[in-house]
Amino acid sequence: QVRLEESGGGLVQAGGSLRVSCEASTDTFISYDGGWFRQAPGKEREFVAAVRWSGVSIYGSDSVKGRFTISRDNAKNAMYLQMNSLKPEDTAVYYCALKSPSNVLTAPSAYTYWGQGTQVTVSS
Repeated sequence: QVRLEESGGGLVQAGGSLRVSCEASTDTFISYDGGWFRQAPGKEREFVAAVRWSGVSIYGSDSVKGRFTISRDNAKNAMYLQMNSLKPEDTAVYYCALKSPSNVLTAPSAYTYWGQGTQVTVSS
């Protein structure tokens, strides 16, 4: 069983930046694909970004491309999401997740392990 713990969420003004982190309790972290999702109140969980075990990354909607950057540090068993130029519509609980390597990266159902989430609130 792999445990994931997110940190780094908080309250920020529009235009500001935050970096959320995800630490995994496994020494085989390098063998997993990792993803970030978010869920706003009353909405479905939304794919934000993913990084393959190889380091190749993809991003979800056009609204985050160019503003968010996903990265991983396999030596620290950690994954990060740097969020810049934040907007009120980015307000959500952000979750990290891990899965075994496959072609599917954007579907929540493809992920096996999930963190408890960290709240990101962007004020206008």
